[in-house]
Amino acid sequence: RIILNNPKKRNALSLSMLESLRQNILTDVDSDDLRVIIISAKGPVFSSGHDLKELTSAQGREYHTKVFHTCAEVMTLIQDIPVPVIAMVNGVATAAGCQLVASCDVAVATEKSTFATPGVNVGLFCSTPAVAIGRAVPRKVAMEMLFTGTPISAHDALLHGLVSKVVPEERLEEETLAIAQRVCQASRPVVALGKATFQR
Repeated sequence: RIILNNPKKRNALSLSMLESLRQNILTDVDSDDLRVIIISAKGPVFSSGHDLKELTSAQGREYHTKVFHTCAEVMTLIQDIPVPVIAMVNGVATAAGCQLVASCDVAVATEKSTFATPGVNVGLFCSTPAVAIGRAVPRKVAMEMLFTGTPISAHDALLHGLVSKVVPEERLEEETLAIAQRVCQASRPVVALGKATFQR
């Protein structure tokens, strides 16, 4: 299990968080013992997306490019690795945090969880998250999320396909682990082939 553990910064996907995430995803990825990865978070926010304090003009274009490149790499990696990745969401997922949920193969969320792409409200259109979200939900739902920045509820996220299951908070761990255990009962090569075929 990978835990986003910087609740004071709302689990923002800073460059260091993204690099750590990439490293953790790749750990033992070729081991037959690794069958599934669960990504969860500490605190009331799953992830608020990019750390906007890192994206100021003071940091410079080269640094910004590195942040966005690393983020794209992590999202692509989640789709390319041979084991399923499950997002276990209990709270707010916005912008690149919402993209992270959309990029995972399966997502289980609590009833209180919300999802949004609020970049438009601060002059930063969520163009990169738009790709993953646009693949997960119908076009008009994605457009409304992107153009208004208005959060959607967990139940709306389920209705539109952004998450796989919505559960009460006290059952989040149990339900997520139940899915993970069912994956573990299947053949790793068969699951890997199925995932690769589906992602093609």
